[in-house]
Amino acid sequence: MQDKPQLFSTFLMWLLADLFHDLPEVGDVDKPKLVFFFDEAHLLFNDASKAFLDAITQTVRLIRSKGVGVFCVTQTPKDVPGDVLAQLGNRVQHALRAFTPDDQKALRSTVKTFPNSPYDLEEVLTALGTGEAVVTVLSEKGAPTPVAATRLRAPESLMGPVDPAALDRAVQASPLYGRYAEAVDRESAYEKLTAREAQAASSPAPEAPSAPAEPASSRGRGRKGDDQDPSVVGQVVGSGVFKSLARSLGTQIGREITRSIFGTARRRR
Repeated sequence: MQDKPQLFSTFLMWLLADLFHDLPEVGDVDKPKLVFFFDEAHLLFNDASKAFLDAITQTVRLIRSKGVGVFCVTQTPKDVPGDVLAQLGNRVQHALRAFTPDDQKALRSTVKTFPNSPYDLEEVLTALGTGEAVVTVLSEKGAPTPVAATRLRAPESLMGPVDPAALDRAVQASPLYGRYAEAVDRESAYEKLTAREAQAASSPAPEAPSAPAEPASSRGRGRKGDDQDPSVVGQVVGSGVFKSLARSLGTQIGREITRSIFGTARRRR
């Protein structure tokens, strides 16, 4: 962001425009669903063109209806263009110091950006300490509320384990206590399958039906027919003449191949 502020600001505005295009309309919600904090916001607007400022103004004005909040974090409100600053309803202004004439001029300009207030803001802003700020927000009607000098209150939390008695009180006070306080041990799938297997093992196995006996005459005719009616190919292959012929042909063919390879074949006269 420090090296290429224009590129970074262009990316941020593209991101906001893309969110504005894709997110649904939610209207005027109490709290935004997504909030952007642009730290060192003055870097976003340095040497910005008018078209770029117009796009920022329109996006900041309309994106609130999509449930997105935008906060610009900078030293003074003067770092944000007036058109953009006018769309930022919530203001949290920390202390400003006026040591030089330029600082005093910036302080007076900052005071003019706040609504009318019974405070002497020039004096209040210079006297604020650590954790203190001047705050104004938009009311339910969309109008700025009166300026209020506020002080940040440290959270009242305990850096340690919670006392068991306090934990029990918090658990019992929960609206979900009545539903989840009592443990329920339901029958699991493993238990159901184990019980089914045990039941199957304890019950006697059913007897398999016996096959009907085959008549003796039928069995005899089958075997006799098998023995006396071999196939023609089996008869030829199993005969002694075929085996002798095969050995003779194999020997003759092998002899001729060997003579051809080693050049020992008979020469024709």
